[in-house]
Amino acid sequence: MGNVKSIEKAVESLPRSELAEFRHWFAEFDAAAWDKQIEQDASSGKLDSLAAEALADYRSGSAREL
Repeated sequence: MGNVKSIEKAVESLPRSELAEFRHWFAEFDAAAWDKQIEQDASSGKLDSLAAEALADYRSGSAREL
């Protein structure tokens, strides 16, 4: 059985309280991974064109402040 399938089976067999604990842990784990990816993309310049486009739209009046 593949690693993912064995993890799925383990998660499916968790009691409610442990499933809630796992959900909390996974949400934090996933958010940290997302933050790390965004930081890497920002520092590598991948987001520069998007930021420039957003600023140009804002300065031209095509966008508004939230």
